[in-house]
Amino acid sequence: MPPIQPASDQTGKDAHLRTNILVAVLAFAGITDALTQALVYPIVPHLPRYLNASASDTAWTVTVILLCGAVATPVMGRLGDMYGKRRMLLFNVGLLVAGSVICALSDSLAPMIVGRALQGLANGIIPLGVSILRDEVPVARLPMATAVMLGSLGVGAAIGLPASAFIADNVDWHLLFWAGAALAAVAAVLVVMYVPESKVRTGGRVDVTGALGMTAGLVCLLLAISKGEDWGWDSGTTLALFAAALLILPLWGWFELRTSQPMVDLRTAARPVVLFTNLAAVAIGFTLLALQLVLPQLLQLPESTGYGLGTSLVVTGMVLAPQGLVLMAVSPLSARITRLKGPRTALMLGSTVIALGYLLTLVMMSEIWQLIVASCVVATGAGLAYAALPMIIMGAVPLSETAAATSFNALMRAIGNTVASAVAGAIIANMTISFHGARLPSENGLRVVVAIGVAAAAAAFTVALLIPRSRVVNDSQGSLEPLSLGTVTGKPSTDA
Repeated sequence: MPPIQPASDQTGKDAHLRTNILVAVLAFAGITDALTQALVYPIVPHLPRYLNASASDTAWTVTVILLCGAVATPVMGRLGDMYGKRRMLLFNVGLLVAGSVICALSDSLAPMIVGRALQGLANGIIPLGVSILRDEVPVARLPMATAVMLGSLGVGAAIGLPASAFIADNVDWHLLFWAGAALAAVAAVLVVMYVPESKVRTGGRVDVTGALGMTAGLVCLLLAISKGEDWGWDSGTTLALFAAALLILPLWGWFELRTSQPMVDLRTAARPVVLFTNLAAVAIGFTLLALQLVLPQLLQLPESTGYGLGTSLVVTGMVLAPQGLVLMAVSPLSARITRLKGPRTALMLGSTVIALGYLLTLVMMSEIWQLIVASCVVATGAGLAYAALPMIIMGAVPLSETAAATSFNALMRAIGNTVASAVAGAIIANMTISFHGARLPSENGLRVVVAIGVAAAAAAFTVALLIPRSRVVNDSQGSLEPLSLGTVTGKPSTDA
């Protein structure tokens, strides 16, 4: 007769299983979000033909998701803290389903842009998922759970890029979005079944004025940055947008500091730990996108240029895919470093590895395998750094502000992505060679973008050094938060 298992052991196993299921469901939702948003990138060059529109107009399918995602992420985080993170997570997944269905039914530009806008509004899925993990996962397992959640970004892109390229080359491109809608619907069902609603809420009223002010300021800023190269950096439209952003954002900040329940708590954001972590997020966001812009150019430029590799769209997707898988694979390492040395150390190590990967890229650009190796080194560093950022934020804010703070950090990362895209695009557009009557990116231009990636990684490391070690903070109920920039052991750190 088998021995009777103690009730406490069985309870512990049940809790462990529930945690594993929760992490898996939230990671699946994150993978679905990342995959759905990555699906369009390989088909961007073909969208003018698919949608019977000009290339400049179809470029809005990328721009609109950037703008809507940047605006929605901090708003969704704040609403999650107020009304329930699970509720807002389901709302975001619903937006993803709706946006994907609209894109799948589109044969013209207008509905495609509407669908992509809804997909962008669903960008809060991953920061909301991270905040749910903080509420539900034991402290000792939180670093691993957070790393897995952030790693879902890479897995979604790793699956989405080659799958999109293959489908676009072989079947109807609408299938891409039907597949995204189906996956998002499955994610919604799993969230309903397995994700509990947090009891930690701030309540209060929605800061409509703050949300509108932030939306106006961010749209002006990000639109000017992302479209400046196309419109001209000295054009009236670009300069007017920059001027509007410089006017609106300070006024918005002044208002937020004077309202009792702001959309973004700028006083919390000004704490040194949070401030420097958000600045590091900008730099980290810059670094990863730089390589994603250079590699496709190198891979698809003609071999006769002397530095292009002349690969097909599908091969390009396959070469880029390992980066995403590496992001997820380094999750255990990131979690272990965070537990033993603290997330600040993981962030500094990640920044160092990113810089090393870019240095390798500068001397390893002539073969496909070289680009795979170098890009995987960059992805390893990004995996370490990405997982560390929300851990530092969560150690510096109360439980009641987790979703808002982690979402704002995600916004900073998105701003880094946008600036990187603008800078790299400007360099690539202006450093060209003449090739059979066409202007193509020059090898020196691509190397300059990679070198800027090294500088951005160095900046992230420098900012990480400035992040102070801090004591744990009190939550809204007055209990101590068991997180800090020191080691994560399941009890409060004594670092000061």
